[in-house]
Amino acid sequence: MIETPAAAILADKILAEVDFASLGTNDLTQYVMAADRLDSRISDLTNTWHPSVLRMVQIAGSYATKMKKPLGVCGEAAADPLLAAVLIGLGVTSLSMSSNSIQEVKGFISTLSKKQCEKIALKVVLCSSGNEAKDLAQKELS
Repeated sequence: MIETPAAAILADKILAEVDFASLGTNDLTQYVMAADRLDSRISDLTNTWHPSVLRMVQIAGSYATKMKKPLGVCGEAAADPLLAAVLIGLGVTSLSMSSNSIQEVKGFISTLSKKQCEKIALKVVLCSSGNEAKDLAQKELS
């Protein structure tokens, strides 16, 4: 499991020892943003769309791609069709979500090429906020 910034940064070392890895987006977001995900008063800080979080995914995804190792995502981030596209563009190879989200995500993702996902992913990691990143993805992919 890659659930901390340290694990994402050292994903090459982790992936060298295992057959696959999974990113825990809920914990990763909480630790990257230094904000308790259970505290609703700061829910704006626990946004997986934040470029800081997406850059951690990008680091782990680039290592997984280079090393030809599967990288999954668990956590509700995968249930957001737009975010799922960005995650794929960052090198994620599988998405885990609740069963009621599968049809919507699969339907949306099937309309996109991997190149489209990679192109938007490279743009959203350059944004300044989670809202800006999501708005850009919405504009570009809708």
